[in-house]
Amino acid sequence: MRTVGVDVGGTSVRAGVVDSTGQIIDTARGQTPPGERALEDVICAVVGTLVERHDVSAVGLAVAGFVGADRATVLFAPHLPWRAAPVADRVAARLGLPVVLEHDANAAAVGEHRYGALRGARVGLLVALGTGIGGALLLDGAVFRGAHGVAPELGHLRLVPDGRPCGCGKSGCWERYCSGTALAATALDLLAADPSAAPLLAREVAADPGALTGRKVAAAAREGDPVAQRAVADLAHWLGEGLALAADVYDPEVIVIGGGVSESAELFLDDARAHYTRALTGAGHRPLARIRPAQLGDDAGLVGAAALATESHRSA
Repeated sequence: MRTVGVDVGGTSVRAGVVDSTGQIIDTARGQTPPGERALEDVICAVVGTLVERHDVSAVGLAVAGFVGADRATVLFAPHLPWRAAPVADRVAARLGLPVVLEHDANAAAVGEHRYGALRGARVGLLVALGTGIGGALLLDGAVFRGAHGVAPELGHLRLVPDGRPCGCGKSGCWERYCSGTALAATALDLLAADPSAAPLLAREVAADPGALTGRKVAAAAREGDPVAQRAVADLAHWLGEGLALAADVYDPEVIVIGGGVSESAELFLDDARAHYTRALTGAGHRPLARIRPAQLGDDAGLVGAAALATESHRSA
């Protein structure tokens, strides 16, 4: 059985046809536009491209936002336009296929549990670093959703009182210090303080200050740019601090770091583990969670959404 998984993020919409072994056999992509109708147009366009080429049975949407307990409604999405929107029904009506929604981090955790770094974990936590932070908790392989379907919203834990403003309406949220967007923001802050210290980043910013991304900062860090390396070190610090806080609450045996930023895990994950160990309550007197990069990389949410679509279609 083949299904389509769609990862609907703050910057792009990525769709893929996934087979029963979790392999992606075809993909399509679009940019995330403003506005509900425009976003649903893009989703239907990328899925429609794949449906024309493959026989698929259902569609799973992994969404960066709060998904209702009915798994058909987006309640709130800080980086997307939907508010209490019946997205699954609207997209299903346009595509003529069953559609199920899932929080993007939950979908990624399911993908990693079925096919990747969370296989065999009894209590597993996934932290997805992308435009923001998504969090997911699996208990004996089942997604923990909380009472109303929105747990655990780790990216909006307030780590820095009176810190950077966040799109959720608060300030100092974890994702404003530990995400692809945060990596670029930190680099810009450091560059403003001493432009001469960052030759590679200075050229990037001079060309187009608004085009600096976390991916470009990571690339500059690999090339030895000192400000980029300081920005990565700052991300590692906040990643370790946030993971320690989450581990104090959930006590996972495995923590998987996913999302687009995980592609640069070799730059920061060892330092983040060290910060985590120092910040964890009772460190040295309790087992430490194993912290791993996502095995499926940035495809975990797409693959997990497709797996959930398959399961939902079979049980219908």
